[in-house]
Amino acid sequence: MDLFESAPFNIGKHKIYEGVAGNLVAYAYKIPFQKGFEGYVSFTAKTKLIDHYEKTLGAFHFKNQRMIIETEAARILVEKYFII
Repeated sequence: MDLFESAPFNIGKHKIYEGVAGNLVAYAYKIPFQKGFEGYVSFTAKTKLIDHYEKTLGAFHFKNQRMIIETEAARILVEKYFII
């Protein structure tokens, strides 16, 4: 994945939706998991969001702004957002 962002109305303490990034990542894994595959998703994070993605998505900081979400962290997200 490249950069993913929330809409301007969904940023900060007055946002309308919670967990937009988690839902997007979970969706990226949902179909492959249903077909019996595993894998990794990597993405470029804005510098100020690296810690946030480590805590909320289970991502790890790889290099520069690159982050990776491994299979087990992704399973947690898929189970949180989808019934499979």
